[in-house]
Amino acid sequence: QVQLVESGGGLVQAGGSLRLSCAASGRTFSNYAMGWFRQAPGKEREFVAAIRWSGGSAYYADSVKGRFTISRDNAKDTVNLQMNSLKPEDTAVYYCAASPRGMLAVARNQYEYWGQGTQVTVSS
Repeated sequence: QVQLVESGGGLVQAGGSLRLSCAASGRTFSNYAMGWFRQAPGKEREFVAAIRWSGGSAYYADSVKGRFTISRDNAKDTVNLQMNSLKPEDTAVYYCAASPRGMLAVARNQYEYWGQGTQVTVSS
């Protein structure tokens, strides 16, 4: 079992920044690829960003490329999502997820563990 707890969400104006964090506990964190997903009201949960187990490579959805940065600290069992130049369409609940594959994963069904989510609201 891996437990994931997100933090850092909140209300921000368009153009602003937020930094989300996800703290992991349980099994060896460094064995897992990590990802961030988001779900807006009435929409499907969608992929945002992923990072492989070593942190050596990352992958982003086109909608956030150049604005968001995913990073991880295996010594602290944390993964972060730095979000810059936020837009109202980034408003959603953001979820942290862990994939036992270790390699980059973009599909929801590749992730085994999920956090409870943190709300991000971007006002125009």
